[in-house]
Amino acid sequence: MRVLLIIDMQNESFVSMDAMFEGEAVITRIQTLAEAFRMKGDKVIFIQHDGSSEGCYIPHTEGWEILPALPVNPDDLVISKTANDAFYKTDLKQILDNLTITELVVTGCATDFCVDATVKAALVNDLPVTVLSNAHTTEDKPHLTAKQIIDHYNWIWSAMAQTKSAIQVVDFDTYTQATS
Repeated sequence: MRVLLIIDMQNESFVSMDAMFEGEAVITRIQTLAEAFRMKGDKVIFIQHDGSSEGCYIPHTEGWEILPALPVNPDDLVISKTANDAFYKTDLKQILDNLTITELVVTGCATDFCVDATVKAALVNDLPVTVLSNAHTTEDKPHLTAKQIIDHYNWIWSAMAQTKSAIQVVDFDTYTQATS
């Protein structure tokens, strides 16, 4: 079974849609993927950040909610996390082990924090990871543009030494053509 992991696509990150690099396009790509995964009987898992300790993404507030453009279906799973790494003190690894996954497809926000930490944790947990190079996003930082950050992390992930598994980095169009 393939699993689509949708990380931190929450209202608070998208208060200004213009701040997130290709925000609307990324949301559309993730929604398209989620629909395709569901149609094939694969699993969709949303990761939802609880930033109570940081004073943001407070549970049950509008900012904490998953974007309305990415509706959660009844068969989807939602996992709450409190750190960048979606595996840290969550039951994500156990859920994935129980599903006997063949591929973990990672998407979401923010490339340089939660997406990166989760991708690396998946690799050290020997999971077969695919990152869609244009289905994760972040915003500009003082020293780099969002595009530079995204390009940098896509390169890092594609160049990482493999464990039992490896990280594949492919773009949305290539992935959807290969899996349809």
